[in-house]
Amino acid sequence: MKKVLAAIVMLVAFGFSMNAQNAIGVRLGAGSGTNAELSYQMGLGGNRLEFDLGWSGHDNWAYYNLSGIYQWTGEITGPLGWFAGIGANLGLYTDKANNSDFGLALGGQAGLELNIIDPLQFTLDVRPMWNFIGNHSGFGWGAALGIRFKL
Repeated sequence: MKKVLAAIVMLVAFGFSMNAQNAIGVRLGAGSGTNAELSYQMGLGGNRLEFDLGWSGHDNWAYYNLSGIYQWTGEITGPLGWFAGIGANLGLYTDKANNSDFGLALGGQAGLELNIIDPLQFTLDVRPMWNFIGNHSGFGWGAALGIRFKL
C-alpha cells in the first residue's frame, strides 16, 4: 500500500511540474460502471492523462476501481471542447459474503467539456470498457458528469 501511495504522489508531483493544464475533481455517473470517482487530469501539451479512483455498490456488493485514460483533446467553439481516448481499468468486486473478484478492462472514453466559469471544468462523457479477466467479464459502460477545478 505504501508503494501505491508513493506512486500516486509521484504522478501528481510530476503533473504539477509540467507546463500544461491540470485539474482535480469528481466524476458522477451511471451505467454498468462506477457511480462516483475522484478524478485527476494531467496535461501533456495539447493532450492529457486522466486517472480516476472510483467506487459503487449496493446492499450486497461493492466495486472499487482505478482507471487510466490517455485523451486527445480539441476545441469545438469558444469554451466548448471534445476529448476521446483509450485506457485501462483495474477493479475489485466484493460481496456481503466476503467473496472477491479482480477485474482488468480495456476500453475508451469520449465526451464534451465546457470551460465557462474559470477555473471550473464541466464534462459529460461515456466510457465503454471490455472486462476480460474475472467472473464479471464482458462489456460494460458508464456515462458521467465531471466537475473539476483547474490547477
